[in-house]
Formats: sequence, structure tokens, C-alpha cells
Amino acid sequence: MIDLTIIKVGDKIEFKKPHPCGGTIWLVQRIGIDFKLECERCGRVIMIPRLDVKKRIKRVL
Repeated sequence: MIDLTIIKVGDKIEFKKPHPCGGTIWLVQRIGIDFKLECERCGRVIMIPRLDVKKRIKRVL
């Protein structure tokens, strides 16, 4: 698993599974207990718990 402390606002991360639109790249907009992420392909914004991000992340771009 990747250490989440290296991720900063403005970084792009790749998830293992794609979003329903087909995109796997997400832009980090906010970091805290939850991560606020924006899909690079469709623009959808989601809030996802830190533990879920840790499980789903493939790499930091």
C-alpha cells in the first residue's frame, strides 16, 4: 500500500478500478479525514474516506 502522507492537493492519483465513465485518474482537491477527488475524464467530484483511498490507490502520478 502507498503512504498517503506523500499525496498533496493538486496531485493526480490512479485507482485500481475505473470510475463508471471509464476514467481511472483523479485530481486531489482536498485532504483530511476524507479525500475530495475530481475525475479527470467526466469531472465528477466525490468525497471518499481516507481508508478507502488507501485500499483503492494504484499509484501517484
